[in-house]
Amino acid sequence: MSTPSTPDWQTVCDLNDLQPGQFLEFRIQQPIRDPGDMPLTGFAFLEGDEPLAYLNQCPHLGVELNWMPGRFMDSGNLFIQCATHGALFKPGTGECITGPCMGEYLIPLDVRIESGEIQIRAPR
Repeated sequence: MSTPSTPDWQTVCDLNDLQPGQFLEFRIQQPIRDPGDMPLTGFAFLEGDEPLAYLNQCPHLGVELNWMPGRFMDSGNLFIQCATHGALFKPGTGECITGPCMGEYLIPLDVRIESGEIQIRAPR
């Protein structure tokens, strides 16, 4: 049975649904601040055995990173890549190592495993 999300935590998937090399996109549940605001999205993946999640926004322009659904990695499958301008980010830390936002970081989302489900907490 699924554990309901609490107000601060949102279930994004079952732990077993996330496989190595796979990225899961999700919409972040949050109150609407302005009717014209675009919904926030995030993505989760495994770094080794540990689930990590980031806000799906490049720190340079605020655009979503992926070029296709679930496609976040560069051609060498080593770094998260921004499809807009090619910035590369270390998966484990979110640090940009090349591109116009070099030295900046992706916004991490808090992640926990609760009753076999991956849950995230959105940034405030």
